[in-house]
Amino acid sequence: MEYLKNLSGKLLDQIGKRLWAKVLLAMVLGAIAGMLFQFSRASFTSETYLSVMNWLAFPGKLFLKLVQMVMVALVVSSIITGLVGNSNNQLKSIGLKSLFYFVFTTLISVFIGALITLVIKPGAYVESGFNVSKFNDNQAVSGSFSRPFGDFILSLIPDNPLQAFLTGEMLSIVVFSIITGIAVNSLKQDLADSFIKLMGAIQQICMSIVNWAMLIVPYAVFGIMASLTASADQNTMRGLGLYTLTVMIGLALIILFYFLIILFVGRKNPFRFFFEIKDAVLLAFSTTSSAAVMPLSLKIAEETLGIKQKVSRFIIPLGTTINMDGTALYQCVSFLFITQIYHIELQLPALILSLITIIAASIGTPGIPGAGVVVLATVLQGAGIPTEGIVTIMGMERILGMFRSAVNVTGDLTACVVFDKWVK
Repeated sequence: MEYLKNLSGKLLDQIGKRLWAKVLLAMVLGAIAGMLFQFSRASFTSETYLSVMNWLAFPGKLFLKLVQMVMVALVVSSIITGLVGNSNNQLKSIGLKSLFYFVFTTLISVFIGALITLVIKPGAYVESGFNVSKFNDNQAVSGSFSRPFGDFILSLIPDNPLQAFLTGEMLSIVVFSIITGIAVNSLKQDLADSFIKLMGAIQQICMSIVNWAMLIVPYAVFGIMASLTASADQNTMRGLGLYTLTVMIGLALIILFYFLIILFVGRKNPFRFFFEIKDAVLLAFSTTSSAAVMPLSLKIAEETLGIKQKVSRFIIPLGTTINMDGTALYQCVSFLFITQIYHIELQLPALILSLITIIAASIGTPGIPGAGVVVLATVLQGAGIPTEGIVTIMGMERILGMFRSAVNVTGDLTACVVFDKWVK
């Protein structure tokens, strides 16, 4: 008995230190609570039952509000700080090539995510638990394609950045941030330093708020799982399972894509490459943060893979900021999954613009836990889709975050191998 008591004490201590463990425990307890509510539903009046469901959903809605509050400032500051962290000489030598490479791999990741989600259609099995009418109007998204393509390109450059911030035009905000970040690199160092410090401070403030929001994630997940289980049928649970499976299949295909890059472009044995980077990948998996793994990634790139310092010390910090293939795929699958929940039929122009926004917004996703949800909220808001749908997937976000962080780190080290071959 004493042994079991000590074991349970150690288990609770470990859970208290690890957010992912809290989320898993909250999922299990929430599912159990939801089943109990479902079995005893006849004992409640309709008003009482609805009131309980609303209170269970409150932590999830609070988390979403906190994330929405800082999402624009976080994306802007992250993009700018990522771009100004490199000198003009570096940007000229390998910066343009790396930008094209990162955009290309992100495009492939988003295409994979869109393809498998449209084929599997996991959201078709889930009914929305929110009081939101079914959306069939894509004017907020597709309207941008009703004019000439040249006008569409010009519309991405905001006439007034403050107006873009207020209206949540995410693609315009990303374009403004990229132009600003490049322009800051042309300033003298003493002029640029104060602005860089300001952007860094804004980023840290936003992340502090996100970290506070992450503290209520276990309670949010408990409430979400309880309300979903209490009102869900087998089709809903099947839909969430298919959603998770869809993301995992997509991430596996990205790894296969890296396998082919290492084999045909890097001219290395892919199996040996993945064995050599396993420590960085496992650390990213356990911490759910590619940024936290950056020092180890640099060490492995230079000491184990034999990458030139000129390449590794540019590609890895830059890749940690803008090379988020796993996150881009997750955001694409989640975006389409939520549209399917609300029975939104995206026309081709609306779908293309939404995918472009996902690619652009992934540039500003910090490699830290919870940041992917922030960017997903911006994409949904920009497309005119209810952001409340995010709470449906919050129960699986942390688990999937472990896998996509491992993919992100693998992508950065793969890029190092590629550019080590290209840069003399």
